Amino acid sequence: MLKIAVIGLGDISKIHIPVIRDNPDAALVAVCDIDEALKNYFSGVNFYTDFHDMLEKEILDCVHICLPHHLHYAATKACVEKDVHVFLEKPLARNAEEGLALVGLEEAYKNIKICVAFQNRLNETFEKLKEMIDSGKYGSVTGLKGLVTWFRPKSYYDVKPWRGIMKQAGGGVMINQAIHTLDLMQVIGGEIETIRGSIDNLLDYGYEVEDTATANIQFKNGAAGLFFATVTNAANSSVELQVILEKGKLTIKDSILTKLNDDGKKEKVIEDTKLPGAKFYYGASHAKLINHFYFCIENDTDDYIHAKEAQTSMEIINAIRGSSEIKKEIKMEVYQ
Repeated sequence: MLKIAVIGLGDISKIHIPVIRDNPDAALVAVCDIDEALKNYFSGVNFYTDFHDMLEKEILDCVHICLPHHLHYAATKACVEKDVHVFLEKPLARNAEEGLALVGLEEAYKNIKICVAFQNRLNETFEKLKEMIDSGKYGSVTGLKGLVTWFRPKSYYDVKPWRGIMKQAGGGVMINQAIHTLDLMQVIGGEIETIRGSIDNLLDYGYEVEDTATANIQFKNGAAGLFFATVTNAANSSVELQVILEKGKLTIKDSILTKLNDDGKKEKVIEDTKLPGAKFYYGASHAKLINHFYFCIENDTDDYIHAKEAQTSMEIINAIRGSSEIKKEIKMEVYQ
């Protein structure tokens, strides 16, 4: 039985905790948050307000880190130094530099596993998309398009001010809402040659982080990518990931993978399992990734999403931001 703890009891922890409790091979033994009032919701579970204190007193197999971005590195470091495996909610860190330091922890503590929550890689639609591409039936990838058009009111930042502070969040729409899309684009497209990016604030909320970002991405294999993300839309629209191949076009939208046939009609291939409730767009793959990570811990295997893999998304965000600052195309290798 794996002994599990959670650090940070905000919104995303509500996705993690039911999965932990539903796994017959895991037990939630401790939680940690600075808000002591949350203790009332966790009867029978040891409650802490300091994760260092928790790590000293508890014997743990894995800790889920669901903290604001600026605390990811410090909490991960504290866990691995206590020989505790880590399931780290995205993003890897605040920026590429800090991400690289976290990758350094992974390399220094080779007996400890760090899995990053890029669970959308396990969505049924994406798994099937990748399978179809890898089959070679449709030829090589020539283009990719990733669109994230959501809405976040000013209250989203007001209620949790760290989200709008650059030193704490590390950015806005790219690192918070669209990082999954950037990750999936690079999984399909492979290594990146150049990026021409632009970031901006279209809403006058008065916060430091960007609410809109766009980028032209040229991959080393010759494919061209378009990325656009914003939280200034009138409402949350479906994330879209489209892959153009020599012999076809595959699109994930509304959690459905479709294939464009020769007759111009779209054919449904597969649909994702959805979570119930208002935040269905989180998808149901957190459970798949968490349960698989526990399997990896118990069986000492390495088939999970490593910090080193998650670092690529940090480098892409860094490159888009850097390109926007100088208003020129930049070579990705400069930002790696």
